[in-house]
Amino acid sequence: MSDERGAERAGAAPGVRHVAVGFARALRTAGLAIGVADSEAFVAALAHIDPVVRRELYLAARATLVRRREDVAVFDAVFATWFGGPAPGGQAAPRAPRTDPRNDPRRAQHTALVSYMAERADPDARPVDVPEDARAASAHERLARRDFSEATPAELDQIARAMRELRLAVTLRRSRRQVRARRGGRLDLPRIVRDAARRGGAVLVLARRRAKLRRRPLIVLADISGSMELYTRILLQFLHGMTQAHARTETFVFGTRLTRITAQLQLRRVDAALEHAAREIVDFAGGTRIGDCLHAFERLYARRVLGRGAVVLIISDGWDTGEPARLGDAMRRLARRAHRVVWCNPLLGKAGYAPEVRGMAAALPYVDDFVPVHDLRSLRALAHRLARIPRRKGSVDRRALTPPHALTPPRALTPLHARALPTRSLSALATHAVTRPAGRRGPP
Repeated sequence: MSDERGAERAGAAPGVRHVAVGFARALRTAGLAIGVADSEAFVAALAHIDPVVRRELYLAARATLVRRREDVAVFDAVFATWFGGPAPGGQAAPRAPRTDPRNDPRRAQHTALVSYMAERADPDARPVDVPEDARAASAHERLARRDFSEATPAELDQIARAMRELRLAVTLRRSRRQVRARRGGRLDLPRIVRDAARRGGAVLVLARRRAKLRRRPLIVLADISGSMELYTRILLQFLHGMTQAHARTETFVFGTRLTRITAQLQLRRVDAALEHAAREIVDFAGGTRIGDCLHAFERLYARRVLGRGAVVLIISDGWDTGEPARLGDAMRRLARRAHRVVWCNPLLGKAGYAPEVRGMAAALPYVDDFVPVHDLRSLRALAHRLARIPRRKGSVDRRALTPPHALTPPRALTPLHARALPTRSLSALATHAVTRPAGRRGPP
């Protein structure tokens, strides 16, 4: 439909239609996205105003023909040229970039109506600049960036509800068991021979088989000492959701002793699960002896749970009252038996943090991934990373460094050893996730 036919359908007088269509074409030539529906809206608006009054004509045209703020200068220049009079600002405007006029028309009309009403209320009012982050950040985005230690009880409840929407899944591994496959894999010779024997020696189908894919076991060791008290409850709720989503999860908590709470977190209701877990924990918000607890884990549980390519997830700030050498020895043994060791430190998300405490410095050389876990964004990044664990032990998966659409976690640094860095370089770890390279883990 042409602009003239659209204006006729709007019911305007011939002279008014001619002026309106000509002005719409002039705007389109200048680069504005003007469609037939826009011309009809402009002609219909002229029936409700006095077209002789220049101010009313300007406001009606701007409310119906301008959709973007950056097009206002172009519109003013074309309006002054078409209807006479000085252009607002006194300077010629550049051509506007072309856009699709059908792109979200409801939002465009709503924005134009708000602009028109604001002009009618106070034409001489000065525009107010709004900071970019204030315009872009929604309540959900601000909640996702809220540090757990600084959140109010109401915000913690909202974060807990948001964590239920996280997709928690550990990456798959190839087992030794073989299953049938339609394509790919290897030829299943025993099956081919059996089928040929039933058909008189004729081979009609080349059967194939492939390795069966299974979820890797996930071993969680969470710090519940006094230094982690502000993060403990929300992280235990996260671990409850992970246990519900991934059946092959073993969860332990430690302060001065090691406590297994896997059975308690398998209860479906999170409140009941945390209540039963609290009954088993006797050293909550106390001291920290990470090295002794890791040695206890190796002595009592490692042989049973660390097989089949298990991934070990340690959640701690690294503050340890024990001997660093004992912690380093326990981490060396753990790294040798586990497929991958991921250390989550809530302090890593704070500006200016450097892993200089004795416990963290002793454990870091044996860690594959050193990531923050202080807000909802970091939990989403952790879930994304666990779903992309590399198949080869100690290797780097580039896909794990690419964040999902709803999240932009800190970019990865060049793989490095903490002990090889000078003190001033350790501060670079404050807001970055560190991924270690392939090869032998340990101090240089």
